[in-house]
Amino acid sequence: MARANAAYYATHDPFADFTTAPEIAQMFGEIIGAWAAIVWQQMGAPPHIVLAEAGPGRGTLMQDALRLIARAAPAFRTALRVHFIETSPRLRGEQAARVPHAVWHDDLDDLPAAPTILIANEFLDALPIRQFVRADSGWTERLVADGRFVHVQAPDLSREAPAGAVVEISDAIAGWTARLARRVAALGGAALILDYGTAHTAPGDSLQALRGGEPADPLADPGSADLTAHVDFSAVATAARAAGAASWGPIPQGAFLTRLGLRERTERLIAANPARREELRRAAERLASPARMGLLFKALCLTQQAALPPPGFEP
Repeated sequence: MARANAAYYATHDPFADFTTAPEIAQMFGEIIGAWAAIVWQQMGAPPHIVLAEAGPGRGTLMQDALRLIARAAPAFRTALRVHFIETSPRLRGEQAARVPHAVWHDDLDDLPAAPTILIANEFLDALPIRQFVRADSGWTERLVADGRFVHVQAPDLSREAPAGAVVEISDAIAGWTARLARRVAALGGAALILDYGTAHTAPGDSLQALRGGEPADPLADPGSADLTAHVDFSAVATAARAAGAASWGPIPQGAFLTRLGLRERTERLIAANPARREELRRAAERLASPARMGLLFKALCLTQQAALPPPGFEP
């Protein structure tokens, strides 16, 4: 999965196959920008801060966030420096067209050692997973060999499950989260993770491939389709706490955006652009409705242990 996705993002336009929240409506990135500004104020408004994004796509989210920040929080705009974690040369080119002053890095650990506010929107779902299947004789791990799935005997997972049940574990997500949590705990700041997945560990095969906007065989022509899996947010929170950070959430994306003023922002945009009334309302509905992205997508935040509840995550 890791090798196939690396090849895919290096050679394909992923937005021909799927649409992320920032591409649906400018309100999404603007709300994230407002969220970051409030977090910066909660931190005591440090004069220098890293505003980072992992997997920034086309750079649309950051472009929209910076536009809002420049207007509503100019002191924060002066203090921040934008850093992108992106390995695809193709996507770096698109990001540079929208956020030309950004600094690019291949990995989280390459970011400057400074207080950081990091955004990861639909980033974790593309990291590789392992799948374990419950057989009559015990647990097996599903691997790939010669272009097909094969099963090998696996250690006991110490959990009850019926025959045929599939359990997904992501060492990559746990490891990345732990590194992020250690950074937040040591240097200060916050990390906002938005993705689709489950609030609690749940069995099931969630591996999927999209090619040309349509579901595809994940093993067919590796590197030609986007491979993703649902994020286990309980595992993310556990890894973060074990590494020394506080974890807030997860909460449904719809609730998060609504608490931060999605409806109000939408109405202000409609007042300024009445001809786009239906377009803007449909976009807001798509982002927040439980029947669309509002429930399946979750928001989770990491902070230092003694930090105030981040905006949107208040009890």
